[in-house]
Amino acid sequence: MAKRAGKKASDIIVWIILALLMVGLAGFGIGSFGTSAVEVGRVGTAPISARQYARALQAELRAQAAEGGQFTSLSAMRAAGLDRAVLDGLVARAALTHEAEAMGVSVGDEEVARQIRNTTAFQGPGGAFDRSGYEFLLQQQGFTTEEFEETVREDISRSLLQSGVVGGLEMPAGFIEPLLAYQTETRSFTLARVTEDDLATGLTAPTQEELQAYYDENQARFERPEARAITYAWITPDMIMDDVSVDETALRALYDERIAQYVQPERRLLERLVLTSEEEANSAIAALEAGETDFDILVAERGLTLEDIDLGEVSANDISDAAAEVIFADTEREIFGPLESAFGPALYRVNAVLDASEITFEEAQDDLRDELAEDAARRAIDAMVEEMDDLLASGATLEELAAETGMVLDTVTWREGADTGIAAYDDFREAAATVSETGFPELLPLSDGGQFALRLDEVIPASVPPLDEITDEVTQAWRDTQLRERLTDRAQSLITQLATSGSLEDLDLELQQEELIRRNDFIPDAPPTLVAQIYQLDGPGDLVVIPASRSAWIARLDSINSGTEGAADTVALRAVFEAQGAQAMAQDLFEAYGQALQAEIGISLDQGVINAVHAQFP
Repeated sequence: MAKRAGKKASDIIVWIILALLMVGLAGFGIGSFGTSAVEVGRVGTAPISARQYARALQAELRAQAAEGGQFTSLSAMRAAGLDRAVLDGLVARAALTHEAEAMGVSVGDEEVARQIRNTTAFQGPGGAFDRSGYEFLLQQQGFTTEEFEETVREDISRSLLQSGVVGGLEMPAGFIEPLLAYQTETRSFTLARVTEDDLATGLTAPTQEELQAYYDENQARFERPEARAITYAWITPDMIMDDVSVDETALRALYDERIAQYVQPERRLLERLVLTSEEEANSAIAALEAGETDFDILVAERGLTLEDIDLGEVSANDISDAAAEVIFADTEREIFGPLESAFGPALYRVNAVLDASEITFEEAQDDLRDELAEDAARRAIDAMVEEMDDLLASGATLEELAAETGMVLDTVTWREGADTGIAAYDDFREAAATVSETGFPELLPLSDGGQFALRLDEVIPASVPPLDEITDEVTQAWRDTQLRERLTDRAQSLITQLATSGSLEDLDLELQQEELIRRNDFIPDAPPTLVAQIYQLDGPGDLVVIPASRSAWIARLDSINSGTEGAADTVALRAVFEAQGAQAMAQDLFEAYGQALQAEIGISLDQGVINAVHAQFP
């Protein structure tokens, strides 16, 4: 237990230091409280200082920011009640501190010093405790060494008390067994799929009256979300790169610069196992040739992995001349050695032979031309930015901007989720979602080096188009609904038929057997609710129909199978349940213990000091 408590205490120290580092130099006026003697409250004999409370609030704000939380100010935190949760946490800590002191649970200076020395944040580059760095860090956070060391002492004492209260808890078997039985149960079942081909008659086209009735009853299904009618002007490198001339000298220079990419010598994918001596290398190669071992075993015997010895693509110039002469002269052998290396005798394994390759200038020039043209087009657009900005600043419309600069003018009816044309750019979608009818167009960049400006012409409210505009869509939706209903009815009629005579095997349907399926398993191509519905059946022989969009499934439960006691997965699951259950029980027990302590010893809080702490935050 002492060992566990020591480890927990060490963890607590690390968290304390991380909290200090997060607070940084931004104390939000914490120093204005003077000394830690200013208290926001007291639990028994244990005080809660104003600085403790301010640091805890700041840590919560930093944690919210780091996790992308919604509370980025103290006022927002207070509105959600998080300030009270922070204070409750400090009250609980103070109650444990009081109880530890009352019980005489404490640790000496030697243990406090050991914990601090072993804290990474206080260690210098060589790993030794850095006294000056320790004092400097505490000073920056407004701690005296005495105050911080007393905090460490209290944390260790609380961890010892906690270990004494909840240490050694075990979950009762009566709690674990039902959970284990539930999770390890499997079911075997038979599936039959009913499709449109199994219907007695095919679907007919809907009448106009049926279509109108379906349209009227399912208005929400055909509603178009709010849209924005937007006019925009834009220009991208792709639009103008064909008009950009590329110097042939620049093409040749870029090819020469990348010659190593276009002209590559013969290469090998190599692994190199370095051995300690020529004798060891000869012994290893002899064992390989005799079939007594293999290369992977030799690597593992030396405590290495294949990643450790992987050289990647290697040309003859990348290894010693002696090794290259042997390895590159043979395209058949896999293992070579012992051969000379910079680190001693080595065995080499060839995983692939890569032939020499060459892409000529003539073959590469089209791609190089496109690259240089695109770069030139980007620079040309960059040179136009000032002119375009000046035009918009002087009050030019988008139409005038396009006419003056050669930008392309267009319109779009934009809705959330649109991602074609200019809406394929994140930059445009963000601007389209926030632009207002009263705003003035401004020049904005695109991710590929282009520029655009937009204007909101109209906000189009959500609406349902008239039937004559979406006849095909409504017809398809009507057909899908009719097919689903008819397939479900057909499957139900087959189940009714089976209730009086025959079995699933007698039906003219293709059957699919599924064995030992767990609750969370998924059957490919089947409805996502199928397994869950099978687990609602009471016993073997029970049938259920599961509708789908293009078919209906008949499922028959064949057997309910209990988990196998002693199987590896059952043992692992039991260990998980026991650990999680014991942890939850310990947490509940310790929480109840803390609440009982608070009720017994009493809590006093000073709202005036609490308000003063809040006032220090912007």
